[in-house]
Amino acid sequence: MIKSLLLFHEPQVKKPFILTEDSGNVNSGNTNTGEDSAKTGENKEPSRRKKNENLLLKKVEKIKLTDRRERNQKDQKSDISRQLSENLKTIEERFSASLNGDLIIRQFDITVKDSTIAAFLVFFDGLVNTKVIDDDILQPLMLLSNLDIKGDRDDILKYIRSHILPHNQLKEVRTHQELIDEVYFGGCGLYIDGLDAAFAADVKDLPGRSVERPNNELVIRGPQEGFTENLRANTGLIRKRLMDQNLIAENIIIGNRSKTPCSIMYIKDIANETLVNEVKRRLKNIDVDYIMDTGELEQFIEDNPTLPAPQILATERPDRVCTMLAEGRVAIIMHGSPFALVVPITSNDIMYSAEDQFLRFPYSNLLRFIRILAILMSLLLPGIYLAITNYHHEMIPTDLLLAIMSAREKVPFPSVVEVFLMEISFELIREAGIRIPGPIGPTLGIIGALILGQAAVEANIVSPILIIVVAVTGLGSFAIPNFSAGFAFRILRFAFIMLAALSGFLGITVGLILIGLWMVSAKSFGVPYFAPIAPRTSGGFTDAIFKSPAWKQEKRPDYINAKQQKMQPRISRKWALANENNQAGGDNTGDQNG
Repeated sequence: MIKSLLLFHEPQVKKPFILTEDSGNVNSGNTNTGEDSAKTGENKEPSRRKKNENLLLKKVEKIKLTDRRERNQKDQKSDISRQLSENLKTIEERFSASLNGDLIIRQFDITVKDSTIAAFLVFFDGLVNTKVIDDDILQPLMLLSNLDIKGDRDDILKYIRSHILPHNQLKEVRTHQELIDEVYFGGCGLYIDGLDAAFAADVKDLPGRSVERPNNELVIRGPQEGFTENLRANTGLIRKRLMDQNLIAENIIIGNRSKTPCSIMYIKDIANETLVNEVKRRLKNIDVDYIMDTGELEQFIEDNPTLPAPQILATERPDRVCTMLAEGRVAIIMHGSPFALVVPITSNDIMYSAEDQFLRFPYSNLLRFIRILAILMSLLLPGIYLAITNYHHEMIPTDLLLAIMSAREKVPFPSVVEVFLMEISFELIREAGIRIPGPIGPTLGIIGALILGQAAVEANIVSPILIIVVAVTGLGSFAIPNFSAGFAFRILRFAFIMLAALSGFLGITVGLILIGLWMVSAKSFGVPYFAPIAPRTSGGFTDAIFKSPAWKQEKRPDYINAKQQKMQPRISRKWALANENNQAGGDNTGDQNG
C-alpha cells in the first residue's frame, strides 16, 4: 500500500468498457427474469468480456509488434552510399566544410593487392587526439594494409575492423547522422569507397580541467575530489568508489540540436525499477533544441516548478552521489556540467552536509542542530523582530524594549522600511562579493557591510539592533549547506517580513501553516517531500533528522522502496560480539576454577 502511494507509477492504459447485453432482455421492458435466464446471463457475461479483452490485447500486441519492426527496419536502413564521392559531398554539406575552419577531411588510399581503394577521414581539430589518429588509424591503413582479402569488397569491412585497426573503441555505423554525432563528441569518421557503412573511432581529447577540489561543498574530513565537465571522468569517479558489478550507467542524448550526452546511474539490484523507468521517461520526453547544464535539466524534470525548495539534489561530490546510489536513488550525469543530479530527495537531504557521513554521530548531530537553528534564523528572525517591535511589546523585557525604542528614536522610517532597506543592502553586498573576481570579492563584502552598517547607524537611517538582526540572519543563510535551499529561504524570508508587518505573529503563523501545507503536499519523483516525517513511514530509517551511529544504520530509506531494504546486518560489529563471548567464557572458567 505504501509503495503504491509513495512512488509515481507510469500512467497505465485502461481497458475500454465493453457493454454486454442479454439478447433476451434488451428492450423487452421486463425487469423480472427467471432463475435460468439469470444464471445464463451470469455465465455468458464473463466469457464474452474475456473474449473481447483477449481480442483487444491481441490487436494491441500486433500494433506494437508492427511498430517495433518498422522502427528496427528504419534504424537498420543505411543512407551511406557505396560511392565515396557522394559520401564526401554529403559530409561537406552537413558539416559546412567551406565555413568550418576546424573541420579536417583527410583523403588517402588503401592498398589492396595490386589496386588501391580511396578513403577519407573526418574529424574536428581540437576535439581529438591527433597522435592516436596518426598511429592507430592512418598508419595501419596507409603503410601496413597490403590487404589480401578473399571474397568481395564487403569483406573489407570485417577485415579492417578485425585485423587492421588496433583502436580499442571502433564502431560500425550505417547512417551519416550517427557518424556526425560521434564526430561532434570527439570521434573520427572513416569512409571507404565501395562500402555502404562507415567506421567511427573514439579518439576524443576534449579540452577541460582535471579533477580538483569541489568549490562549493568543501569538507575538512572526507574525499577532496569533485566532478569535472567531462562525462566519462565523472562516471569514472563514481565507479572508482562503487566497485559494484550491478552499478549501471545508461547513456541517453538530450537536446535536438545540442545532442548533449547524459548517463543515468543506479544500482540494478537496489534501485526501484519504477523510479528508474520514471527518470528515463522524463528525460526521453524532453523536447528542446539546446540544453547545456544540469541546472537547466533540473527545471525540465522537477515535479513542481513553482515550489521554492529544491526537489532534486545537485552536488559536485562523487562520494555523496555514491552514498545516495547505495541507498537506492538514481543519479543523472551530464556532459559539460560539474554537478550531478540525484533523485528522489526529501527535505532532510538539503540540510545534510557531505561531511556528516564521515564524522562521528555526536559531532554530526551538533552540526545538524546548528543548521536547524540557522535555517530558522535565516527564515524568521527579521519577521520576528518586526512582529515584536510593532505588535508584541510585552514579549521582551522592559529594559530591552526601552533600549530598542531609544535607538529608534531618531530613525525617520518605519520598522518595515528599515528592515527592507537593510535586507536589500545585504543581498546587494553579497551579490557584489560573488561577482567580483579573485580574492577581492569576499574582502570587499565584509568591509562593505561594516562600512555601510556603521555609516547607516551614524546617519540615523537604521537602528543598531537591526544591524545585529540582519548580520545574524546573513550568518544563518551562509550556514545552510545546500545552495538552492539557501535561495529558497532567502525568498521566503521576504514573504515572512511582509506577513509580520501586516499582522505580527498571526501573519507568521499563517505563513508557516501555508508553507507547511505546500511542502507536505509536494513530491520528488513520487516521494513525499517531508518523508519520513510527514507521512510517517514504518521503516525505522534512523538518519531522518539526527544521525545514529554507523553500526545502527541497518536499513535503507523505506520511502524510496528499494529492492533490498536491509543495508547491513543487525550485528555489524561482530568483533564486539566475539569479545563479549570470549569475556563470558573467561568468567565462566574463573568461576569453575574458584
